[in-house]
Formats: sequence, C-alpha cells, structure tokens
Amino acid sequence: MARIVIVEDDDAIGRRLAAMLRAQGHDCEWCPDGAATLARAGRGPAELVLLDLGLPDADGFELCRSLRERLRGAVIVALTARTGEMDVIQALESGSDDYLTKPFRLAELQARIVAHLRRAEPGRTGGAGRIRHGSLLIDRAARRCLTPAGEVELRPKEFDLLVRLAASAGRAVSREELMSDVWDENWFGFHQDARRPCGSAAPQAG
Repeated sequence: MARIVIVEDDDAIGRRLAAMLRAQGHDCEWCPDGAATLARAGRGPAELVLLDLGLPDADGFELCRSLRERLRGAVIVALTARTGEMDVIQALESGSDDYLTKPFRLAELQARIVAHLRRAEPGRTGGAGRIRHGSLLIDRAARRCLTPAGEVELRPKEFDLLVRLAASAGRAVSREELMSDVWDENWFGFHQDARRPCGSAAPQAG
C-alpha cells in the first residue's frame, strides 16, 4: 500500500486517522506538529500527506511549501477548519493538491485518498519513471519537467495535467477525461457538455 504522513495536532483526530489507515494496510506515521513533520520529511519519501493547516508551532501554508520541496512526489491534502475562498486558494498555491474542510466525513476522506493514490499508480498515466516527448522529458518520480533550455517550474496540478496529456500524445482528450483523471471530481465550466473534446466549438442554436 502507501506511505502516508498525518500532520494533525488534535490527539483524537490524529490517532483515529492513523488507526483507520493502518487498518487498510497503509504504512502510516502521525506527526503532531510542524517540527515532527519536517523531521519525518527528512527521513524519506511518502506517497500522501494529510496536512492540518492550523498547527501550534508552524504556519500551515509555509509548512506546505516546505513539504512540496522535500516530498516532491507526494500528494498533499490540506485538512482545515478554514472555509474562506482565499484560504482555499492560498492552500492550493502553497502546493497542496486537494483541500478538505473540517468537520469532514471519513468516507469522503477515504474516497479522496483512494482516488489520489490510484492516479499515482505506475502505468495509470504513462508508466513509472519518465515520459519523453520530443525534447521534453517528464520525470514522474521527481515531478520535474526538463527541456534543453532548463527545468520548467510547474504547480502540482499543472504537472499532473501535463503527464496526462503527454500519455495521450497524438489524440484528442475530452474535458470529461481530464476532469476524471486529473481532478477526479464533477466539474461544471463554461460548457456544460463535458463529453465534447477540449477546444471544440459549442453547438449552434437552431
């Protein structure tokens, strides 16, 4: 299964999440504060981090940025009582891949964890290791995008989107596929018909 790090200062929540994930077969470590979290990040990689943004000894957004640098291949899911739109935006811009507000349902959290780990599995979007497309090299394990001119800095979702498109090079990818594989959620944008390939024109009214 996966190596999962729980960052949560609430003793009851931390222990309950750790017990639930271990019961599902995951290698789970619970960190009650920012210092313990950074120490854990220095000991080796992880596939997923559940990050409480309201820690007593660290700014959650700054900690998220540090984890994004130290655990480049990990999915970071922010767990917080903050519900403001700017808080969500700041969490995503700090490097988190997903955002869940407290109180949350364990079933929903479990579903999101399964979805994120499924997308990270080797072979789901082009196989483990590296994807080469022309002069572009995508290192999935290190989450780096390299060109002859140097490295391209991408945000987490931008990288996931690039991997998904590179894995389907040469064919059109529908908006429905992208939302399912990259965001894994229902989405309603300007066009309601998600089955129409991205970039195609909307049907004309009769």
